[in-house]
Amino acid sequence: MGKKMHTVEKIGGTSMSDYESVRNNIILKPGKPSLYKRVFVVSAYGGITDQLLEYKKTGQPGVFALFANSMEDLSWREKLGLLEQELLSINQQLFGEGELLEKANSFIIEKLTDAKQCLLDLQSLCTHGHFELDSHLTTVREMLASIGEAHSAWNMATLLQRDGVNARFVDLTGWRAKEHVSLDMRIQQAFSKIDLTNELPIVTGYAHSETGLMSTFDRGYSEMTFSRIAVLTQAKEAVIHKEFHLSSADPRLVGEENAVPIGRTNYDVADQLANLGMEAIHPKAAKGLRQNDIPLRVKNTFEPEHAGTLITGDYISESPCVEIIAGCKSIYALELFDQDMAGNLFEYERDVMEIIKRFKGHVVSKDMNANTITHYLSANLKTVKRIRAAIEKLFPEADVNQQRVAIVSAIGSDLQIPGILAKTVQAIANSNISVLAMHQSKREVDMKFVVNEADYDEAVKSLHAALVEVHNHGQAICLAS
Repeated sequence: MGKKMHTVEKIGGTSMSDYESVRNNIILKPGKPSLYKRVFVVSAYGGITDQLLEYKKTGQPGVFALFANSMEDLSWREKLGLLEQELLSINQQLFGEGELLEKANSFIIEKLTDAKQCLLDLQSLCTHGHFELDSHLTTVREMLASIGEAHSAWNMATLLQRDGVNARFVDLTGWRAKEHVSLDMRIQQAFSKIDLTNELPIVTGYAHSETGLMSTFDRGYSEMTFSRIAVLTQAKEAVIHKEFHLSSADPRLVGEENAVPIGRTNYDVADQLANLGMEAIHPKAAKGLRQNDIPLRVKNTFEPEHAGTLITGDYISESPCVEIIAGCKSIYALELFDQDMAGNLFEYERDVMEIIKRFKGHVVSKDMNANTITHYLSANLKTVKRIRAAIEKLFPEADVNQQRVAIVSAIGSDLQIPGILAKTVQAIANSNISVLAMHQSKREVDMKFVVNEADYDEAVKSLHAALVEVHNHGQAICLAS
């Protein structure tokens, strides 16, 4: 059938928290030929999903984590009450006084009341020996997560209707649904009666499915919803609106005057960024776009005239170059040394990965030699300790050590540059930074350097200065010579 002439666009949580900027810069953007032929998939307001589940950066418990970790403690009820106050405060700021505020409050209070009663009923049920709480926690997590997106999507659709836009609230959360269907079926059913030529769908970033999105994508579920809508509706382009550009480095580290939007790159680079926690797009969400030849554009909500960064499957820079310096702190290097590993490396790696998977640790990178495996984990300390204890139990004669480190990566769509590894190491050495480990893959799209966490900021600045300096016309220097 070929591509249709509409876009599917996702709005991030920080952007959603500024309705006027979203309305003026995205929905009513000057120069747009039409209000319509667009679909918007929205995240919960900034920080709300943290309160519903757990705080992503700190691991501090939200409603879900408090409920999951104690059968008798009712602290989750207090947290839910505080969350209700915040959601009503958001409504007050958006709607002011009047009938719309009453409707908005009624909508979200009904969901919170339903959720509270479900949790109380489940807590009571699981006091009986025949029922175990753990077997229900995935469903609880999905139910709670859905509240954030339902709140923001209903609000945005209602506010746009107030402001003269024919917006339509599209609820994919399956709240009180009578049947469980696949993700694709839920999307197809929702869009079967929508006319994109004169309606503007505002869609919940959470979509309920019979298999559950969070078991596979966890907090990346809204990106999967966004991707599948783009694929199933045959969008001409997918767009993500964030509060910042996809830049050559963090402007807060290298300076606003030195960091530039990338402009063009490919899905390989997007995968590397996702692995480092940069959240350009979840790799499995990107896969659907890539396979269906749908380009992805990442735009800054607060700079609507800028074209942003276009990501495609076939893009390769005109000459080999580093496009972005990225990385992550709070990484734990978990090292397993065992003399018996020599000759049995596969078995050790398999067993360790099963443990990491069991505790839902995210592996950013790893080192292996004859008798040592080191996994670099993005996880909180509590999770790392659990993983370490399980490894020590399985391999009682092995030495297991952990160290908090940082990873800095130089990434580009084509890094086939003779001598680039030496230039990169020299740039780090010039700043008196010790490299604890380094990795360069045969695919030549990234180089990773493990450094002490205290050296992270300086390592990013040094690599950016050496590899991605900026000309007056704002283009990255490519080290072809």
